[in-house]
Amino acid sequence: MKVLVVSDTHGNFAPALQAHSLTEPVDAVIHLGDGIEDANLLRNLMHLDVIAVSGNCDHDASVPREMLWECEGKRVLLVHGDAYGVKGGLERLKQRAVEICAHIVLFGHSHRATCITTSGILFLNPGTLTRTSANKTFATIEISEESINARLHDIP
Repeated sequence: MKVLVVSDTHGNFAPALQAHSLTEPVDAVIHLGDGIEDANLLRNLMHLDVIAVSGNCDHDASVPREMLWECEGKRVLLVHGDAYGVKGGLERLKQRAVEICAHIVLFGHSHRATCITTSGILFLNPGTLTRTSANKTFATIEISEESINARLHDIP
């Protein structure tokens, strides 16, 4: 399964559409918060599965702050990241991932694109697509039973 991963769009919807056009075809889109309205627009326009968690700037109580998603036999933790202090490091998020036996952690909040593997767990932050950011970034991840391939992308 190939997934487009975005976060922290903060109402800047156009770059999310551009990210989608650069990575087509994808099977689903994941939005990691701070722009939940943008996730709803993506869902309506793309006719794809859009999986979303809310961030600290979102105010829709019906959208979870954290989610465990099963994909191709892999456990994927989706979280915005603010509750785990990701701007100060990944230790608390790593503890949570180990606690729930996650293979992959997708998170946002810091606006810094990150792709690292530690303790056998892939941590992927797609960065941000906000207007004020000099580097607008997103990610794609391909998950199969045999492998996990993640890639960070810049919007040109």
